[in-house]
Amino acid sequence: MTESAPSELFAGKVAVITGASAGIGSGYARQAASLGMRLVLADIAEERLNGFAEELRQGGAEVEAVVTDVSDAASVEALAERAYARFGAVDMLINNAGIMAMGWSWEIPAEKWDAMLRINIGGYVNGLRAFVPRMLEQGTQGWILQTSSIGGIFPSPLMSPYSVTKFGTLALTESLHYELQMMKAPIQVSVVMPDSVKSDIFTAAKAGGTLPEAQAFNDALQQRSETAGITPEEHARRVFEQVAEGRYWVTPQPEAIDQGVVPRAEMIRGRVTPELNLGM
Repeated sequence: MTESAPSELFAGKVAVITGASAGIGSGYARQAASLGMRLVLADIAEERLNGFAEELRQGGAEVEAVVTDVSDAASVEALAERAYARFGAVDMLINNAGIMAMGWSWEIPAEKWDAMLRINIGGYVNGLRAFVPRMLEQGTQGWILQTSSIGGIFPSPLMSPYSVTKFGTLALTESLHYELQMMKAPIQVSVVMPDSVKSDIFTAAKAGGTLPEAQAFNDALQQRSETAGITPEEHARRVFEQVAEGRYWVTPQPEAIDQGVVPRAEMIRGRVTPELNLGM
């Protein structure tokens, strides 16, 4: 594991961030700008993206804003073309764009399931397909960060599409890590495992129909993010510090993982039937 100060390691580098205009993505962008990185910000929300990009430019950052639908391979390919046309290289890819849906697994509409799979998994795959070949051709030191969640280790009721996609992110990222090791590529892969971060993701993920259990669970998660969550900026600061240390597992809030991962592993090893635990 190599270790460097983020400001020394990342200054002047080019970062592509998907889902960049709000929540965790905006925290990544602000932190990257504070480190002197040049930014390519991608989001499907055009007005919000352009406003945020202009805010960062006013603060002195070099920013290219690209309206992108990460679920569309052609749109992500166009993002890569814009990034290379503007800066000539990409040093860091942060796959982050994602959405949430809540409810009973069998009642969440098919179109919501499809959207989460296309965005939360397909969007990451599209990012890798568009950028990894270009980064390999560069042959320079690079970084790929993929945002999973503690929900990628601990499945949850009433948000199974999210659990499915965050588990999938773990598998995709670890496979990518092995593949780049096989190629001896100078690209570090990191999987980011947030716990609760202050954002409107739960407010935006209105539970389908009038299911009171899902709405109550949604409200509890939103309240937890507001009271116990860290800010997107603090999350990003911790992420960049750990990435600069050379970490694969990036855990900005390790407490929940540390408390739960051993009991979960023991449950699996002992073939113990899972028990419901909604402790927040």
